[in-house]
Amino acid sequence: MAQVLLDEIERVRGGLQLIASENFTSPAVLAALGSTLTDKYAEGYPGRRYFSGCEVVDRAENLAVDRALRLFGADHVNVQPHSGSSANLAAYAALLRPGDAILAMALPHGGHLTHGSKVNFSGRWFEVLSYGVRRDTELIDYDEVRDLALRHRPKLIVCGATAYPRLIDFGAFRGIADEVGAWLLADVAHTAGLMAGGAVPSAVPYADVVTFTTHKSLRGPRGGAILCTAELAGKIDRAVFPFVQGGPLMHVIAAKAVAFGEALRPAFRDYARRVVENARVLTRALDARGMRPVSGGTDTHLALIDLRDLGLSGVVAEQRCALAGITLNRNAVPYDREPPTVTSGVKVGTPCVTTQGMGPVEMEEVGALVARAVTEPGAASEIREQVTVLSSRFPAYPTNRDIGQ
Repeated sequence: MAQVLLDEIERVRGGLQLIASENFTSPAVLAALGSTLTDKYAEGYPGRRYFSGCEVVDRAENLAVDRALRLFGADHVNVQPHSGSSANLAAYAALLRPGDAILAMALPHGGHLTHGSKVNFSGRWFEVLSYGVRRDTELIDYDEVRDLALRHRPKLIVCGATAYPRLIDFGAFRGIADEVGAWLLADVAHTAGLMAGGAVPSAVPYADVVTFTTHKSLRGPRGGAILCTAELAGKIDRAVFPFVQGGPLMHVIAAKAVAFGEALRPAFRDYARRVVENARVLTRALDARGMRPVSGGTDTHLALIDLRDLGLSGVVAEQRCALAGITLNRNAVPYDREPPTVTSGVKVGTPCVTTQGMGPVEMEEVGALVARAVTEPGAASEIREQVTVLSSRFPAYPTNRDIGQ
């Protein structure tokens, strides 16, 4: 097991990590995750636990709550969800009953499994209506969203995505929700860190409930959280515990508190801005080399690349990049005819490389390396050497030796 841990460090230090939903946490976050707080059972909430001996872990959760409220400017936050999916399950439980109608983005157009996929609880327990993007612009069709809402009168409208590179107009969704009397849930799992850092507009002023993950662009531990209005605070808390979960993971909550504290610092705002800037430069570099970005570009931390003009599938591109030391993932593009295991595109993101300190100059180089890896499979070894040189200049989890260099 010790070797597994060492090998994972070597893997990330020896390549380029371009998966949009991944990031590198700080040593402080890792220290909290590896703490003895993992031993404590703490069902309930601070001051209202069902186990004794929680006076210390109560302080950890209170810190996480206070910092999250300062960071996002919300009325209420629950930091106990184990994941983004758990957060969405709790939000649905607070607002809906089985069989209620929800309107959410279709998975093949950039949505999430918990937004109504038939293989997920959301698609099995609720009547799901899906909206997507236009064929011509590959942008959300707000007219379609409104028409569907007016026709079907859903109880909940979900906005947010996992593979949509553009800004979402939360104000437009709020207007539609008000018009039909629906709750509005914003799932900002991917962009929570960018919102916290002021790099993209916040969903908090518009949505009744905001769910997010604490990893990805927020650069914290793997986990989830829920923001909501004061009106819904009690319902959300009861939905998380005791309806969905039992004992919270106190070591993870402590690590969330650390990450929220880091995100409150000015340096994080600069980081969030650089993540978006790097994504735009990387997207332009790929576009210039024949790798077409869906919707023509990006406003966030990720880009969705359509490979159909190159005659390649997403899975082939993913495999070719892996051989060259570049980690990214295949992803469906709008109106994709390939199955999810194959896809016609790939998704790239810049949270990891930005954490490593790379900037626009390096993104130009990364774009060239990715394009070569995809289109020149015979050059994998040569590209891998270049990847190694680049990653060694910006090591993940640098050692004292790296800093001295």
